Amino acid sequence: MTGFGRATREVAGVGLEVEARSVNHRHLDLRIRMPRALADQEARLKKRVQGMLSRGKVDVTVNLVMGSSEAQLEIDEGIAAQYVDAAARLEARHDLRTGLDVAALLGMPGVTRLVETELDAETLWGPTEESINEAIAGMIAMRATEGESLATEFEGRLTTIENLANQFEARSGEVVEVAKQRLHKRAEQIQREVGLTDEARLHQEIVIAADRLDITEELVRLRSHVDQFRETLIQAGPGEPVGRRLDFLLQELGREANTVGSKANDAPLAQDVVQLKTELERVREQVQNVE
Repeated sequence: MTGFGRATREVAGVGLEVEARSVNHRHLDLRIRMPRALADQEARLKKRVQGMLSRGKVDVTVNLVMGSSEAQLEIDEGIAAQYVDAAARLEARHDLRTGLDVAALLGMPGVTRLVETELDAETLWGPTEESINEAIAGMIAMRATEGESLATEFEGRLTTIENLANQFEARSGEVVEVAKQRLHKRAEQIQREVGLTDEARLHQEIVIAADRLDITEELVRLRSHVDQFRETLIQAGPGEPVGRRLDFLLQELGREANTVGSKANDAPLAQDVVQLKTELERVREQVQNVE
């Protein structure tokens, strides 16, 4: 699921910025970018974020913004002297009159450098931890808003699945009755052709056909999985990841759909099974994004 959160702090005149971003991903793919001063805290931060999230491609970036007062200008006078001496020698040797002014000298490589104030990692960690918590909380809140929209979509598709189950149930009785009539007609045809009939065998064939076409158990389990899917959505919330459980329930729903399809010796029923599988696939695509 997509989300974004940002937090800022100021520590001893140094600006601290934390951004957390996430996009859809089936598993947790975490990337962390830290400033050099906090590099040794990366494992600590990673463990903390992993405890707060379970899915998504997540980027957490921590930046330190130094003020001008936090950096010191250093001049390497030895290097500067070498530049001056080299310029003097070239002027004397080649009769040059250009000269070397101070501004040009300060721009020479190696003459000057800005040295940032060394920061203590432990001093920074407390405010950094607070900022990370705030940024991730903002990201999770955005993901929760998206989750509410997904829940609404799931409910609509679950209702469609239930309606299809009702259609299966209504149609299955007709399918069994058609099978019985077909067997009776076949028995009558055999009797006309050979003058023999076996009522016991006919009854056995009817029972076998009815059992083979009966989808009552599959529909009971299908409805049960739909109910559990709804209950799982209700339980979803911060610290309560449900994505993997929804994945499992979808697998079970798909299993029941396949069984109903294998028993569907009827064109209208087979078409409804195709629609059921289509709905399940649409739900599956979105469930991959659920925490």
